[in-house]
Amino acid sequence: MQRNPEELYELGPAAADIADAPMLHYLDGFIDAGGAGRLLADHLLSSFSHETVARFDIDRLIDYRSRRPLMIYNNSSWESYEAPELVLHLLRDQKGQPFLLLNGPEPDHEWNLFSDAVLDLTARLGAGLAVSFLGIPAGMPHTRPLGMIAHATRAELMSAHQRMGNRIQVPGSARGLLELRLGEAGRDAVGFAVQVPHYLSQAVYPPAALTLLSSVVTATGLELPDTELREASARTTEAINRQVADSAEVADLVRALEQQYDTMVETEGRNAGPALLAEGEAMPTADELADQFERFLAENQGRMDPPGPRTNEGPDA
Repeated sequence: MQRNPEELYELGPAAADIADAPMLHYLDGFIDAGGAGRLLADHLLSSFSHETVARFDIDRLIDYRSRRPLMIYNNSSWESYEAPELVLHLLRDQKGQPFLLLNGPEPDHEWNLFSDAVLDLTARLGAGLAVSFLGIPAGMPHTRPLGMIAHATRAELMSAHQRMGNRIQVPGSARGLLELRLGEAGRDAVGFAVQVPHYLSQAVYPPAALTLLSSVVTATGLELPDTELREASARTTEAINRQVADSAEVADLVRALEQQYDTMVETEGRNAGPALLAEGEAMPTADELADQFERFLAENQGRMDPPGPRTNEGPDA
């Protein structure tokens, strides 16, 4: 039976001037080292007022038992329920230029219909370039510039960003399928994956979100604020450096990663950037670093919280 993609979402009030507006999308549930993609999505929603353009039927798309929503129990009764939402927001940047942000949990079900629904919805709105973003773990030290890997439906969209030249098989994601379907439809889409030091991949790491923000700005031409992310990045870097300074063993391991990184860059060229994992390399210091930083992450989590407050509704207009 033919399924209608329009059944999967409900349109809000029509916005008349969003033709060619870029659509950013971050779906929570797939890999996101350092919380980089989530941090950037939260940063945008807390920085700008926004309105709901469309709301997806979340009951059809997610498995509540695998990702149970939070409820508040207070004094012998249930007080509240934090309902998950998958929403297409309309925001305007610092120049008043409109852009869209699709944000919420990655669907557990009906990926094909969901992709068809997003394509249908964005075609109706006349949306432009689609941009996704996330963090991936990499064998590199936090003391070196974070690498960025780009992929796109057209090579011209990747600009000067590093690309993975290998042909590899990886677990699928809804955002990956969406980019594939956009390309098959002849529409422009680009994705950015910032490389986060593997020993910090489970932490909240604002420097990775800041790097993603820069790539999004370059790709879209949007004028987006970075002050809060820069301040959070400085606090996080200070906390990490303090931990390194307090442990000779951690400092030695970081220096070993620096030497490995510098040798690779020198060998492959200054613009090559770090590989996700050096080919054929087992990254022998990864487990050691992770063990050393385990206590650090627990002690410093408060210093590495996402920048800015975020409520369920946000400043939704």
